[in-house]
Amino acid sequence: MSNERLRSAILACGLSVSDLAERIEVGPKTVERWITQGKVPYRRHQYAAAAELGVSVATLWPDDERSVDSAADLSKAEIVTVYPHRHVVPTGLWREMYERAEHRIDVLVYAGLFLSEDPRFLAILREKAESATIRILLGDPSCPAVAQRGIDEGHRVMDGKIRNALVNYRPLFTSHPGVTFRVHSTTLYTSLYRADDEMLVNTHVYGIGAYLAPVLHLRRLPGGGLFDTYANSIEQTWGGARAVTEQDITGG
Repeated sequence: MSNERLRSAILACGLSVSDLAERIEVGPKTVERWITQGKVPYRRHQYAAAAELGVSVATLWPDDERSVDSAADLSKAEIVTVYPHRHVVPTGLWREMYERAEHRIDVLVYAGLFLSEDPRFLAILREKAESATIRILLGDPSCPAVAQRGIDEGHRVMDGKIRNALVNYRPLFTSHPGVTFRVHSTTLYTSLYRADDEMLVNTHVYGIGAYLAPVLHLRRLPGGGLFDTYANSIEQTWGGARAVTEQDITGG
C-alpha cells in the first residue's frame, strides 16, 4: 500500500523525492519505496524525514507500539555519525557546518587552537557576525581546570594554547563586536561546536589529546534529548564565564 501521507507532505513543502533524500542522507530510490511500496523506514530516518517536512512521525507512519521508547529512538536518530578520532573528521565539515548556520554559532572549548588557526573559519565569523549570535568560550588560562587538563593530556601547555588562540581571535575583538568572547573555569568533559541545530561533540578522554578522542555529529530533532543536553551545557557555561582581559592574552 502506498504512503500518500508522505507523498503529500513532500509536495506541501515544495520538495521533490530527491530533495528529501539528499537532506536526510538516503538514496532517492529508498524514498520512492517508502511512498510507492509503503516500506517503513528505520526509526532514525522516520524522525529525520518528519523533522524536514515539519510534521509528526505518527502522521507519516502511524505506529500503535510507539511509546516511551520513542524518546530513546529520537536521541539515537539525532546522531548523524560517530568518528573514532577528531583528526578523522572531514576537514570541510567544520567549515560547512558553520557556513550553514543562520542564527547561532557556539564554540565551547579549552583552546580549540585548530579552529582559531583556520583563516576560513575566521572569515565565516566575520561574515555571520551581522546576522547570527556568535559566542566563543575558551578556558581561563590561569584556572586550575585548564592546568589539570594539560596534565591529563600529558603536557603542561594548555594555557599557552589558549593564549595562542586568543591572539588569533584578537582582530575580531573590536572590529566585529557581534562575535562575543568569554573565558570559563569549568571542567569540560566535551568540547562543543554548535551551528544552529547541528553540533559536533568532541569527547575528552583521560591521557590523550582531544584530537585523538571520539566526535559525535548531532542534528537536533523535535522531542530528542541528546542535542539539547549538550546545548544546555553551553548555556550554563556561558552564564558563569567572564569577559576576556589583556592578562588572559599576554599572561602578564
